[in-house]
Amino acid sequence: MTDILKPESEAALAEVIASAETPLCVTGGGTRGITSGLTGQQLSTSGLSGVTLYEPGALTLVARAGTSVAEIEALLAEKKQRLAFEPMDHRGLMGTTGEPTIGGIVAANVSGPRRVAVGACRDHLLGVRFVDGGGKVIKNGGRVMKNVTGYDLVKLMAGSFGTLGVLTEVSLKVLPEVEARAVLLINGLSVADAVAAMSRALGSPYEVSGAAHTPSGLDGHPVTMLRVEGFAESVAYRAKALQKLLAEFGESQIEDDPARTKAGWNWVRNVEAFHGSQGDVWRVSCKPSDAPRLAKEAGGEALLDWGGGLLWVQLPEGTDLRARLSPYDGHATLVRASAKTRDALSVFEPQNEILTRMAQGLRDRFDPKQIFNTGLMG
Repeated sequence: MTDILKPESEAALAEVIASAETPLCVTGGGTRGITSGLTGQQLSTSGLSGVTLYEPGALTLVARAGTSVAEIEALLAEKKQRLAFEPMDHRGLMGTTGEPTIGGIVAANVSGPRRVAVGACRDHLLGVRFVDGGGKVIKNGGRVMKNVTGYDLVKLMAGSFGTLGVLTEVSLKVLPEVEARAVLLINGLSVADAVAAMSRALGSPYEVSGAAHTPSGLDGHPVTMLRVEGFAESVAYRAKALQKLLAEFGESQIEDDPARTKAGWNWVRNVEAFHGSQGDVWRVSCKPSDAPRLAKEAGGEALLDWGGGLLWVQLPEGTDLRARLSPYDGHATLVRASAKTRDALSVFEPQNEILTRMAQGLRDRFDPKQIFNTGLMG
């Protein structure tokens, strides 16, 4: 592969794309390794950096796509605000370097444990600017939630993985940081009982903002984690009420130390259980009610998030997880694997004929030359 293209302005990016005649591998900070198996000229948005607008009173931030997430989070912290969708940092899991960028987060719709309470990255996205496959700059959305006409390109670009266009700027809704948080820890539950406990907690009036389970926690035993956040008095009340509600599932404890609760949820968010380990890592989305069966069929180590709606599974290299799972409503994404495994197995769940035609229609409209991340979506 030749040197990385890194234009430093939207106009320069548009010129590069307009003149391109061969495939381009579009990346942000390169921390997810999503294009590692693709051929073509690497095009990075990391040269398009900087926050262009931040209005704390309006809970609105606009940043160029290559702006690092760390820079944005530091700026928000000064005003006691945050990216509420809690984006994951893939570097530990993937063994990569570089800096996660906000454009990469949006392009992959990266959403952490708090998705069960506040929604995904795309639900906080107000507007986008991007360059399509013909080199045309397109703007959609704005700086308020209700500002969409025609194509809802804001939602379409979130999760498109750079296959429809190259993001240059994003506008996001931010939220205030919480005053306190507490985590209810229940030890020793089976996956089925853990899903039942998490479902009951999420269906309660106690505003649970995180629900995860690992069959092997830091002490080697199963642990179920339920998080509540908000004003200190409210958090204390809700944590105890939640403990009472779930008493039938066994003894539990409440952890409210700020450093420990933050570290625990970073562990879940970043899938630290699989850092530095051997094997392929899969990300399976499903109905929580399917999680116990799927975790058993997978046969590897599993970490459950989103109340059982998300499974992270580690398996021996080259294992086809999709072939192991009986039919279910969801999809399995190959997140970490060797080049040999990626050659044999697609990154994303194969689509049915209808979805394939729809996806191709969008590619034909926004990337007529078929140059963006060719082969990534199958």
